Amino acid sequence: MDYKELWEPEPGWLNTASYGLPPRPAWEALQAALGDWWVGATSWEPWDESTTRTRESFARLLGADAADVFIGSTVSAALAPVAAALPEGSKVLTDDVEFTSNVFPWKVHEDRGVEVIAVPGAELVAAIRPGIDVVAVSAVQSSTGAVLDLAAVVAASKEIDALVVIDASQGMGWLPLTVDGIDALVVHTYKWLMSPRGATLGYLSRRLQERCRPTAANWYAGDDVHGSYYGDRMVLAEGARRFDQSPSWFCFVGAAPALELVEQIGVETINQHNLALANEFRDGLGLPPSNSAIVSTSLPGADAAFKAAGIRAAVRDGKLRASFHIYSTRDDVHQALAALKPLT
Repeated sequence: MDYKELWEPEPGWLNTASYGLPPRPAWEALQAALGDWWVGATSWEPWDESTTRTRESFARLLGADAADVFIGSTVSAALAPVAAALPEGSKVLTDDVEFTSNVFPWKVHEDRGVEVIAVPGAELVAAIRPGIDVVAVSAVQSSTGAVLDLAAVVAASKEIDALVVIDASQGMGWLPLTVDGIDALVVHTYKWLMSPRGATLGYLSRRLQERCRPTAANWYAGDDVHGSYYGDRMVLAEGARRFDQSPSWFCFVGAAPALELVEQIGVETINQHNLALANEFRDGLGLPPSNSAIVSTSLPGADAAFKAAGIRAAVRDGKLRASFHIYSTRDDVHQALAALKPLT
């Protein structure tokens, strides 16, 4: 099957690190749901079936048990119960360019003595020493595209029994990942998983589930969803589902077919495609090859040159950031290099 036919990007889209483009099955599913909403053709339960499908697909992609997966809307809200469970005086280690959705949930507990320690990414593993209680870091850095040495982080954290909390929003969908040795992994699906913004998923290890209080408990987290609408009797679901936030239905309607397509294509296949294009782009700029689908360059004038050529990328931390995904082509690479050629 030629999967590229499932997308219709305008040439020059190199900004998946900002948001991904929906594959045709996701787009059509969302349009059908919106059509039903427009005329009141159905109740909400058929839309909610997509939430279950998304949860199960997410679990399969990570080699996790679906019972250990919860759903929500944002990364920061998903991490809030974990941060709230930290004892007073806990120390949280992170990267000094970490996206703040994985920083602020910890920092708001500074009044309880929680300390966030930020170090350069190259020094992160060495900084995992006794006294660190949590290592909270991204699998792939948003601003630089740097890929975390996750195995080294997990190994060093296990030696001191520190929790490992991973924001995989910039990696899941192209970077092979599992939850082995990880206590929490949270992903917003609107980037590399090509879903509508508003569908977040998270994995919680069993030991972390026991430590955390479901502070956003709601009807959807009830053991019997339909029996949890009213009253003061609360029986929450077993496992990670008790941490569910009430889902944005249409976001998950689009997310389910998108994640299932990633499964169908295969993350390894996507990884090879993305890295081939990213490294061709790097080579054209005189940069060494990398293991990331994100290319960050400080080439002066690059952003203006891209805009003049109709290429859509982003500027992050003062650098041009281009990102390549399954629907990107060599033509996109050549167009981007041609736009930058006068600057090199």
